[in-house]
Amino acid sequence: MKKISIAVIALVGLVACQQSKIAYIESSDLVNDYQEKKDIEARIQVKIDAYEKKRDSLSQAFKVEAEDFDLEAPKMPQAKAQERYNALLQKSQLIQQRLQQEEQEIQLESQKQMDTMVKTVKKFIKEYGKQNGYTYILGSNEAGSVLYGQEENNITKDVLKALNEEYAKKD
Repeated sequence: MKKISIAVIALVGLVACQQSKIAYIESSDLVNDYQEKKDIEARIQVKIDAYEKKRDSLSQAFKVEAEDFDLEAPKMPQAKAQERYNALLQKSQLIQQRLQQEEQEIQLESQKQMDTMVKTVKKFIKEYGKQNGYTYILGSNEAGSVLYGQEENNITKDVLKALNEEYAKKD
């Protein structure tokens, strides 16, 4: 009786193992080729370009003002020159603070959008796995979470195609 029980348990365990459907995704390829990520990067790049134009314009205008001061300072009374110098210094600090704040806002917005996109991708993969009968979908990355996988178990292209199709429906 014990032998039959052990055999049944072993058989059930073997069948259960054979029913597991496991695949992996090249995580960096999936994210880098995902259209939403490309769109986020393009939108952020527009903001970065506008920021850089503004920064360069403010810097150039301040440089001209500082050069004018350098030419006029020797002709001014010491107290007036010191007062104007202090005003220029304060203006420089305000410009730097404003630019730094704008740069941080762009970085925060970029990070927020990327975090939201990663959550969307994870949720999509979870649903994809359920719909396609996967027990596990592993993520391969540079750190080596999947050191080897048979190519037929790599579903990156299939998931990317479905993910991009889902994203295209949002437009």
